[in-house]
Amino acid sequence: MIVLLIGTGAREHALARALSLDPAVTQLHAAPGNPGIATLSTHAGRPSTLHGVDPLDGTAVAALAAAVKADLVVVGPEAPLVAGVADALRAAGIPVFGPSGEAAMLEGSKAFAKEVMAAANVPTAEPRVCETPQQLEEALDAFGAPHVVKDDGLAAGKGVVVTSDRAEAQAHGNAILDAGGRIVVEDFLDGPEVSLFCLCDGTTVVPLQPAQDFKRAHDGDAGPNTGGMGAYTPLPWAPEGLVDEVVRTVAQPTVDEMARRGTPFVGVLYCGLALTSKGTRVVEFNARFGDPETQVVLARLATPLAGVLLAAAQGRLAEIPPLEWKNDAAVTVVVAAQHYPASPRKGDPIEGIEGAEAVETVHVLHAGTARDADGTLVSNGGRVLSVTALGADLAEARERAYQGVEEIRLEGSHHRTDIAERAAAGEDLLGA
Repeated sequence: MIVLLIGTGAREHALARALSLDPAVTQLHAAPGNPGIATLSTHAGRPSTLHGVDPLDGTAVAALAAAVKADLVVVGPEAPLVAGVADALRAAGIPVFGPSGEAAMLEGSKAFAKEVMAAANVPTAEPRVCETPQQLEEALDAFGAPHVVKDDGLAAGKGVVVTSDRAEAQAHGNAILDAGGRIVVEDFLDGPEVSLFCLCDGTTVVPLQPAQDFKRAHDGDAGPNTGGMGAYTPLPWAPEGLVDEVVRTVAQPTVDEMARRGTPFVGVLYCGLALTSKGTRVVEFNARFGDPETQVVLARLATPLAGVLLAAAQGRLAEIPPLEWKNDAAVTVVVAAQHYPASPRKGDPIEGIEGAEAVETVHVLHAGTARDADGTLVSNGGRVLSVTALGADLAEARERAYQGVEEIRLEGSHHRTDIAERAAAGEDLLGA
């Protein structure tokens, strides 16, 4: 099977790594890819190939897929999906794992996602859509603190502010309005958050294993929101039957509603959930794999990935056997550039990846990296690397991941030291 992967980040590196390990994949192409993906070889020994194609240009992506004779295209990030890249591929008759531009509006517009959830009776936070400063003030008054203020559109995981400081909430909302955007203000959902990826073929839903990520920049969930500073799976504290409940009450009703509207959802429905005192509630939907949760979830997946994604692209998920999972736990720790998330510094040399990967079960996934003119690996983004490890339990996986992090040398970099700490210690996060 020849696979073309669209995207550049650690999520795409994790996908590419899983695809490269699939015996069915004979060729792996990426556009534009990253230096980590460039080091991968398929099971057959063929090195992956990077292509300098604009991932937002559906016509160019479809032409590349045709040129390499791709049997499957996997679209990683949200921006190409919302831009309709999957539509261009389908129009060319090429199987693609990823929703249409219309279906991707489940992530592209939080207001649209709320509308779909209401129609499908999916439990979520009560929203108010605001287009003026006055509407913003009224919504903040109505819900009270803590305030939850979201950019309606795509914001790379950093468009949400949750704060008890009304001035901060108002400033965030007004900045979005001043830029011509819309705001969704919601009531606050208590309880721990969980991410569950559901593979969808427009009709059938196949869940993966739940994970938890860490959005704040610093230990103890302090500091500004980020795209995610680490993740782990499994969740030993999660209630029994959680996955089945989410499929029954959230994912399947949403997929059914999208089909009813004539915009079938094919790809990953990322269900961001809060396990509140009043039950499970949807915090947000995304239309693609999450980052950094993908790094740990795919590390535990034993079933070869390519065939599953192709079955989803072709509407055959109901035909595949149950997914198989490793018994191991997985932890990933993000190494971020200096000053991330405000104004990350770029161009600093990165060393120590080989040393990190010499630690048992550790692999390092590239996110914000590049090669300079001399071929030196340098930082090129905010979240630079994801150091991922497996272990017999979360404590062992965590220990190995941090051993790997200690090998990385990147001037001014920072990382959280508490990823999976409470879960590994056996704390009941539901009772926290």
